[in-house]
Amino acid sequence: MSRWTERRTRFRNILANDACIYPGSVFDPISARIAEDLGFEAAMFAGSIASLTVLGAPDLITLTLTEFAEHAHRICRAGKLPLMCDADHGYGNALNVRRTVEELETAGVAALTIEDTDLPTPFGSNGKARLLSAEEGFGKMRAALDARCDSNLVIVGRTGAMAISGIEDAISRARRYADAGVDAVFFTGVKTRDDLDRISSEVNVPLMLGGAGKDLFDLAYLGSRNVRICLQGHQPFMAAVQAVYDTLGALRGGASPQSLEGVASGDLMKRRLRPMDKGLAVALR
Repeated sequence: MSRWTERRTRFRNILANDACIYPGSVFDPISARIAEDLGFEAAMFAGSIASLTVLGAPDLITLTLTEFAEHAHRICRAGKLPLMCDADHGYGNALNVRRTVEELETAGVAALTIEDTDLPTPFGSNGKARLLSAEEGFGKMRAALDARCDSNLVIVGRTGAMAISGIEDAISRARRYADAGVDAVFFTGVKTRDDLDRISSEVNVPLMLGGAGKDLFDLAYLGSRNVRICLQGHQPFMAAVQAVYDTLGALRGGASPQSLEGVASGDLMKRRLRPMDKGLAVALR
């Protein structure tokens, strides 16, 4: 577990610093190596991207914990970048949350989020997102914290209340989750500086943002408001889909392999496969 603990310590250092970072959105071992080589301090593996990558399906909470944890482990073992995972609602109730923490801790992740959205979307809700009660959300956070073995693993309470029930409830929930002992609180749907200013003045743990408004993308400002991680979206996966579509389309249309543009060079591929190269060199001696 020592290599995982070292990464978790680095992630905790991000939370302890005064600056905000944008993590690299990754979806497989190669993308994680690329993010590491480009100098990202941490990587993010989202539940929506996991569903797209593993199942080729939209994020409807049909991916299983086992599938998610296995893919997270593939990403973790590919390099040394601390990986933060979106563990959705913990795949069930508080008991399931415990199992989720156990599996993802074993997989090597540095941090994971547990959210208070009622998932999967209940029958009769007409597709409209709903929240768990604050009491159940609090219980899930306590279950997550109690389940971890490595105290360096970062547990993040996530709330979607901003877009569902408003800022008052979002702050109330965040403070409750902080009281439970979470290491940070993740807010989705914060759109304005006024809202973030208020949140940062009333929530006394490190903050993370997802789905933030465009006016918030200023690292100096975010850092001054106790935001330590802000997601930019998951464009790398979408770009990869477009690249595969264009390449296969060109080949199907009669283009020669030699005429294709945007294909990784042999040197770039070799650098991305560096651990395999080392193993091959030893095996062939």
